[in-house]
Amino acid sequence: MIIITGSARFGAGQLEAAVKIGTEHSARSRGEPGCLAHNCTIDAEDAGRLVFLELWEDMTAVQRHFAVPASGRFVAELSALALARPEIRIFDAGELPAPF
Repeated sequence: MIIITGSARFGAGQLEAAVKIGTEHSARSRGEPGCLAHNCTIDAEDAGRLVFLELWEDMTAVQRHFAVPASGRFVAELSALALARPEIRIFDAGELPAPF
């Protein structure tokens, strides 16, 4: 499984537009082949920060996702609103049994 985390900070005047862009992107992405989860949330400890969590079946699905023109537009639109360059991290992970 591939896990992608992302985040960006926004000023008060830009947050509403960023949430709209982020949630629309997440909803669209959840319909793509290989997407197991895609969520956009407001950080409970930093109300100006959006956090993205994505789960994908494999790197092929991620590469297809990044190739979708709407994904490129999402990055450009979100970046234009953000206070600084958005952060993204990609992990290759296997599921472990819960310890409880």
